[in-house]
Amino acid sequence: MTENNKNVIKKTILYDNHIRLGAKIVNYSNFYMPLQYTSSLIEHMHVRNYAGIFDVSHMGKFILKGRYSENLIQYLTTNDLSKIKIGQAQYTCLINDKGGIIDDIVVYKISEKSFLLIVNASNIEKNKNWINNHIKKYEYSNIELIDASLTHSVLSIQGPLSLFYIQKLTNISLNKVPFYHFKIGEFSGIKNVLISRTGYTGNKGIEIYVSNENAKKIWNDILKIEKKIIPCGIASRNSLRLEMGYRLYGQDISEKTTPIEANLSWIINFDKKFIAKKILQKQKKEGKYKKFISFLVEKEKKIPRPGHLLIDENKISVGYVTSGVYSPVLKKGIGMGYITNIEKKDSIFLFIRKKKIPIKIVKLPFIKI
Repeated sequence: MTENNKNVIKKTILYDNHIRLGAKIVNYSNFYMPLQYTSSLIEHMHVRNYAGIFDVSHMGKFILKGRYSENLIQYLTTNDLSKIKIGQAQYTCLINDKGGIIDDIVVYKISEKSFLLIVNASNIEKNKNWINNHIKKYEYSNIELIDASLTHSVLSIQGPLSLFYIQKLTNISLNKVPFYHFKIGEFSGIKNVLISRTGYTGNKGIEIYVSNENAKKIWNDILKIEKKIIPCGIASRNSLRLEMGYRLYGQDISEKTTPIEANLSWIINFDKKFIAKKILQKQKKEGKYKKFISFLVEKEKKIPRPGHLLIDENKISVGYVTSGVYSPVLKKGIGMGYITNIEKKDSIFLFIRKKKIPIKIVKLPFIKI
């Protein structure tokens, strides 16, 4: 198996562990990933009430280092990297020349000259080429991009009791690490492990970045702590992130979507210079763009799915669903999508099997934790 062969489905270092645990395996972003071990509903509620562990090693991991590495990231992304200090992380997005989202990423400031970029698995090669092309184009001296995507693993432990359960495996006081901050220290007897207070569920939790050779030990040690920490798959991860309104690349956002259209203006800082700044400023000023919405299906037991149409009272299409799922917490269908006619946002219906389904537009997140 070679990294350059896009037709070969990859495996994380924990693949055999997932098989032994009875996981149902699917192809996700060209990786064999666990969809679920028991059921997505059980795993979802376990994370909301106790704690669960996810293998998210398929995510891309870039190390960008060099004297001008921060300058380059500042230019290629919309958020203001100068606002964070060493030991902090920031959610932002790479955008193209037209303002479209190349990827939504998390940037970790390791030092003044070294940054860790976590990118979506499906965008690893695209992002790498984009960044490397700009390193060459603008002749940023002494900047090096190291792709650690296949040499390092990421474990995500999420849930209200997650920090309590795993505290015995590290001498780092996890409760003292603020949200979107990280520490590098010892975990499960392994040194130089990056432990981050980040996640994709909305619950309290951490993400652990470790070399592949140590990933199995940490995974097994965590599962031995308490029976209430259970392995969870990508199905529950999807429903968990949707209850919080977190966007998913390839569905809710893409290169055909700007961060303004995706209602992500809070990660744009117009006080700095970045690619397509003028385009986004013009779009924001004119207000002529598709509108991101989030909604509940309250009166009928219908679940919105990606691709479902959003229509007006006359069954004329006004938009479409990008993400939808049954919310185990709300016990209702929830969804996100876009509408092109903002005037009609108070009289929108979900169109399923030629039937108008009433929906209620709500603010995110869908649930409060």
